[in-house]
Amino acid sequence: MRIGLGCMRLSTVAERDDARSVDVIHAALDAGATILDTADAYCRDDSEIGHNERLIASALRGWSGDRSRVQVATKGGMKRPKGAWIADGKAKHLRAACEASLRALGVDAIDLYQLHVVDPRTPFETSVRALAALRDEGKVKQIGLCNVTVTQIKAARTMTEIASVQVSVSPFDDDNLRNGVAEYCREAGIQLIAYRPLGGVDRVGRLAKLAPLVEIASHHGVTPQEVALAWLMDLGVVPVPGATQVATARSIARALGVRLSDDNRRALDAQFSGRLLRVPRSERQPKGGADGEVVLVMGMPAAGKSGIARALEAEGYRRLNRDARGGTLASLVGALDEGLATGVRRWVLDNTYPSRSSRNEVIECAWKHGVPVRCIHLTTTIADAQVNAITRLLELHGTLPTPEELRDRGKSDPRYFGPDAQFRYERAVEPPSQDEGYSRLEEREFVRRQTPGADRRAVVLEYDDVLVRSAAGDDPALRSEHVLISDEVRHALHRLHGGGWLLFAHAWRPQIARGELAAAEVHASFARVRALLGVEIALAFCPHDAGPPICWCRKPLPGSILEFALPRGVSLGQSVYIGRAAADETLAHRLGMTYVDDLTMVVSSSTSLPR
Repeated sequence: MRIGLGCMRLSTVAERDDARSVDVIHAALDAGATILDTADAYCRDDSEIGHNERLIASALRGWSGDRSRVQVATKGGMKRPKGAWIADGKAKHLRAACEASLRALGVDAIDLYQLHVVDPRTPFETSVRALAALRDEGKVKQIGLCNVTVTQIKAARTMTEIASVQVSVSPFDDDNLRNGVAEYCREAGIQLIAYRPLGGVDRVGRLAKLAPLVEIASHHGVTPQEVALAWLMDLGVVPVPGATQVATARSIARALGVRLSDDNRRALDAQFSGRLLRVPRSERQPKGGADGEVVLVMGMPAAGKSGIARALEAEGYRRLNRDARGGTLASLVGALDEGLATGVRRWVLDNTYPSRSSRNEVIECAWKHGVPVRCIHLTTTIADAQVNAITRLLELHGTLPTPEELRDRGKSDPRYFGPDAQFRYERAVEPPSQDEGYSRLEEREFVRRQTPGADRRAVVLEYDDVLVRSAAGDDPALRSEHVLISDEVRHALHRLHGGGWLLFAHAWRPQIARGELAAAEVHASFARVRALLGVEIALAFCPHDAGPPICWCRKPLPGSILEFALPRGVSLGQSVYIGRAAADETLAHRLGMTYVDDLTMVVSSSTSLPR
């Protein structure tokens, strides 16, 4: 069994004291710690990068013990501008950081060099290859990864040998037991290091209230915290608690001395998900031919999961859905557990389930009752999911909800959400894999069906540059007196309207959100457009600013077009979008519309356009 010391807080807390910190490190080493976990970024800001590494170097120089048994594990890939934590996984940064760490630690080669975090702006492969190059050059003895998924570990191992993975594991945090990281590392012989093994500074005191820990601690004459550390070591995990006092560092020795009985293990595993690492999957999952089935339908918000669930309900499956029941995904697992215990053997759960961890809770619950789990993964594109979400909101609300309405009503009705929910899912989703333990894994594409009776054609125009020009020469025409419409545009729209085409134009007016323009002025401009055209045309505008999307009406989101088209029975596949920018073309393609950039071309080709 191994245990270490997480040294971050020795450098980051406001009341740090370097002399006391050296005493803490000495106490931990004397107590039996064999890993000192550090990072170049463990400091207050970028003016003192490497502070924690220099502290460890000083402590080791003054320690009288056997240095050969101590592994120093540092990290690179993070910057600290003005105290912020900013990922930087670029090869150039990792090389410079590693060389600086060598100097700070005063060594020729770093025992274990870990990628601190996956940088979303740098290809993961680039970061891993940079670490491999450092090892090949003898600057690093072993390579580790932090805060990674199973997929990322597998990808890294195709490029180089990975010695360790560091993630959060504690009695309060079983995500990395449930998401397969811990199990994968055990099977691959990769050392698993657990940071925050006691739940972090804000939760460590709560361990004294958890019954299994308290009871076992009393029996062994130790603290609940020491039992928690002993349990992790008993699972083969290397915890690195972040002691900042000599007394707590010395408790490492007592944790190393705890020997759990089989009854202790069973009690702790049952409470804290230890079964996922203790019992091999082959012994946890149902045998072939087991009676019943749990179907897990996953996909991004508005991917079409409900339709599949309703079809399974018609076949006799019971449905568990958070939108309908409220509560959390974890509460659904409790309901599934109760239902399976009563003998109901067929269930369908249709929720987003973006992570392996959230899906594992369903899998393990079903397995406990001897029931296999089938996964149906909806690979719906974000464009189709956006149309689904907006269509549902229009049916529910009558009009496009404002960002304020989405936020307020979303507190009690999960059908109200903004586009950011889908973008978050797309960034966070871990695609399902057969190795999660499914009896069957199906991937289904979404097929959009034509709305019954939707057979009218429409021409959708970008308001600025296509429909309206500005008399003041500015772009766009923000004031009603600046609105100009050319004779060519007016004649073209009269001809299209006379041919049965519906007309719609959309404007973006972020000046409203910035306080530079009143909505009333936009409505006045719209009134002038209608007067100048002399033909019926629907007009709409988005008043929201640039930045992360908070509304459904800003291009290239299709909210305003759908709000126009759906109640009027417009067939988008038979309609035309006229724009100027790349965002216009993107929007048209997402909706299945014909895109052109010339209004006169629509007029000349109107009889041959899609019907």
